Amino acid sequence: MPREPLGVKVLKAVSSPIRLRILDLLMNRGPLSYTEIMNLLKLKPSRDAGRFAYHLKTLLKMDLIEPDVEKKKYRLTGLGRKLVEVAEEIEESAFQRKRMLVRTSRLSLEYFERSKIAESLIKEAGVPADLAQSIAREAERRLTKLRTKYLTAPLIREFVNAILIERGLEEYRHKLTRLGLPVYDVTQLIKTMSLKAADVEAVHEAAGDAVLEEYALLNILPRDIADAHISGSLNINNLGCWILKPYGIMHDIRFFFKHGLSAGPSLVKASRKPPKSFESALSMTVEVLKLAARESIGEQTVDFFNVFLAPFVENMNRDEVREVIHNFLIEVNHIVSRGVSIGIELITPEFIAEAPAIGPNGKTFGSYRDFAGESLLIASSIIKAMLDEEKPLLNPSVIVKIRAEAFKDEGAQRTLMEAHRLALEKGTPYFANLVPKEQMYASYAATGFRLASEWSGDWELDTLRTGIMDSVIINLPRAYYDSGGDRGRFFEHLHDRMEMATRALEIKYLTIKQRAGERLLPFLTQCRNGDPYYRLENSSRLVGFVGLNEAVQSISGSPIHGSEESLKAAIEIVTFLSRELENYSKRPEARFNLSMVPCEGAARRLAELDIERYGLAKVRVRGGRRNPVYTDMTAVPAEAGIPLREYLRIEEQFHRLAPGSHLTPIPIHEKEDEPENLLSTTREIVNAHKIGLYTYSRDMTYCSNCDRLFYGEATKCPVCGSVKNMVRFVRKSAKYVTKPLNAL
Repeated sequence: MPREPLGVKVLKAVSSPIRLRILDLLMNRGPLSYTEIMNLLKLKPSRDAGRFAYHLKTLLKMDLIEPDVEKKKYRLTGLGRKLVEVAEEIEESAFQRKRMLVRTSRLSLEYFERSKIAESLIKEAGVPADLAQSIAREAERRLTKLRTKYLTAPLIREFVNAILIERGLEEYRHKLTRLGLPVYDVTQLIKTMSLKAADVEAVHEAAGDAVLEEYALLNILPRDIADAHISGSLNINNLGCWILKPYGIMHDIRFFFKHGLSAGPSLVKASRKPPKSFESALSMTVEVLKLAARESIGEQTVDFFNVFLAPFVENMNRDEVREVIHNFLIEVNHIVSRGVSIGIELITPEFIAEAPAIGPNGKTFGSYRDFAGESLLIASSIIKAMLDEEKPLLNPSVIVKIRAEAFKDEGAQRTLMEAHRLALEKGTPYFANLVPKEQMYASYAATGFRLASEWSGDWELDTLRTGIMDSVIINLPRAYYDSGGDRGRFFEHLHDRMEMATRALEIKYLTIKQRAGERLLPFLTQCRNGDPYYRLENSSRLVGFVGLNEAVQSISGSPIHGSEESLKAAIEIVTFLSRELENYSKRPEARFNLSMVPCEGAARRLAELDIERYGLAKVRVRGGRRNPVYTDMTAVPAEAGIPLREYLRIEEQFHRLAPGSHLTPIPIHEKEDEPENLLSTTREIVNAHKIGLYTYSRDMTYCSNCDRLFYGEATKCPVCGSVKNMVRFVRKSAKYVTKPLNAL
């Protein structure tokens, strides 16, 4: 009888599905032990040991596998590997007749190719080539079992991720995660934006933010920080732009009055020379705000607005100035997509008075002291223009800067009175108390963000052409709940969360620095004489907190305003945070500031997460079960109803401890009808309290049918009887928001 050829024997050795499966396992997973192979084949030792041993012996005899004596495992031989590859080629050839289509992310239909899975694993996740091929083969095998007309790229990715998880390759799966929103989430996003009376661009922006939030949490921030944000220990604000833009900008419009606007790549199509007139100077300011809005997330501030514009109004009469100012305010309101703050001075500060005054055509015209009258004219024109509007003009926000000298100047006092009339009638101006010595160089945004000269000692470098990098919020009640009521553990949690918050802000700073180096921030990084416009290294990084009042309530049993013991506990907590943050500010390019950041969204999210974890019975919140929220921006909740002097006495202590951001809204009583009374309150604040920034606040209702504004709540217009045309103006944290009555 003729001898059987070796090739036939080899093929007989793999004629058994079990033996072929053993070879396939060793090909895909590498060397495996006797027990591991049995488990993967789902064989039971008590029942299948003899049969399994026979299969192993056959493969060993034909030199398809070999033992690894040291590791006590079996591995493929070269012949075994080649045989598996041939089997796969045969299977793939048979599969060609019924190849499935793939709908790709490029919106095209292509035939499925296993090699593309391996290429993606290598390129996107850095998977070694052999391992990538192994995972691709396993994915292909599973996908061939599906009975579907076509595959999609996300579906294939899900299968690949499942295989990575099964093999314990979590790091690779993390890198391979696909970013995006489910169909349901997009539908809900559109509905939510509709309820907020937002436009379609807001929907587009929110969808993009959602993708970039995922990217930042998965690929930029370390796992412990990302987990802290997701779980609710921290809130990383503005995650959608965390890797792209700084938060706020403090402009110096003299830069553009002197140099004009340059045409840079992707910046503007044509250069603009220095302005020649007051109108062209304001037009250029609007252009600056529009361009900067593309490269920042939040509030832009033009401080010393009237002082720096004063040289342009020489020889103009009052009516001309008011008309140009009115047009400017309306243009900002209509065109600039982000919030804008305008800081106006009632007197020209001494540290600016002798500076060269830049006027028409970028030329110098004496010093700013020479234009004190023109500066006050611009300030009063702004107030007058806002008073003339039928409804509150919410953007731009006006910050009236009060210095001691203002009470000695007759013209400044008149303008200050008009500013309080505007506060009484429209509730829109903010007041910065710059009387205390430490406040002399402070610049504010209407959101409460503050820059002063504590960083380098040079007021100009510290406050202008820089801004706010961003903010991270610490959830104070969660730190207390996590401590189980143990004081030592509570402060340990605060220490750990402060470290994570500062590390997150350091990562943002380095990332934005990289964006600047990549020329993705062309407006902010434009240079003159080698000096970029935006001083990135001087930008302030804010660590804030929410729920101070609720944490103190859990600790002492009463709110901050309920007892001196509670107030003492609150001051102890914030003092601890302040001292912790000081340690991080000692490093180069690390300008950290403790802040009472206005962020109602974070205050609501964190409260809801705490209720989910600890239950409503334990968690103290404002708003009750339906609308739970923590106190943000202030220490004492606005609805506390305590006497004004007591309210100010408490708040001023936290303004001192949180210099990066603070704002105290002061409610206007419904019967209040004289600006003199508000001005009297202002005098008391600047003389007796160290409140840095404050605003007078009242709810208002506007009828768009008859253009009338009413104070308090009104379900229908008292004049024309309209119901559907009524809009509420309600202060939410730092700013007013508008809400149709049917949305309340």
